[in-house]
Amino acid sequence: MTEKRFLEDFYRVRDGQCVVTPEQGSDFAKSLAGDFNPIHDADSRRFCVPGDLLFALVLETYGASANMHFRFTGMVGGNVPLVFPEAPGAAFAITDDSGKSVIEVERSGPVVHDRAVIEALIRSYVGFSGENFPHVLVPLMKQYGVMVNPKRPLVMYERMGFRLPEPLAATAGLPEARLKDAVMTVNGKRGEIRLDYELVVDDAVVAEGSKHLVLSGLRPFDAADVEQLVADYESWKEAYFSSQK
Repeated sequence: MTEKRFLEDFYRVRDGQCVVTPEQGSDFAKSLAGDFNPIHDADSRRFCVPGDLLFALVLETYGASANMHFRFTGMVGGNVPLVFPEAPGAAFAITDDSGKSVIEVERSGPVVHDRAVIEALIRSYVGFSGENFPHVLVPLMKQYGVMVNPKRPLVMYERMGFRLPEPLAATAGLPEARLKDAVMTVNGKRGEIRLDYELVVDDAVVAEGSKHLVLSGLRPFDAADVEQLVADYESWKEAYFSSQK
């Protein structure tokens, strides 16, 4: 019997291409990443495949290199066929079936292929990613006096990367993600956030990296609106987990 792949419930292969349905993308965002961004709701007309899932699929397909950088170049809708190149080099792109790049990858150094290690890296990273709102983003927005549109909160990945100082052993366990620094830059209605993080096992840093987010449609910070947005977010989260019981 073929061993089940960690991510196989979150995509399907059709005519040799990877396809993520809205339901699969939404389930990944909510169940693994704890991400309740409305653009990942299966019934949203603006649905897009979570960037964390694209990142995870790259790692599961090609392994984790010692140094990896990802640039998100296009939003992926539901049921869009994706092409993962065979035997790519140090720099490559995942494209849709029209040839348009959706994520560009650069990598170097030794490659880890152990499935347990890859799964641990993915779980740790996406778990950290899912905690960005409200725990990290709300204090940043308050600090800089801006907020997203509460009716259409748009927060998107721009790029991310990580470095593995030493090969991670399969016995290392699940790394704990820790935020090291968070910086926001505001330019009119657009904001950019850089989050520096590290993954730690038994107080030893096993990975470090950064991720960059883009916030659109910024407006002056309103405490009441943000409080309501956080309350809505928590209610979406509670409703989802109640439905899974």
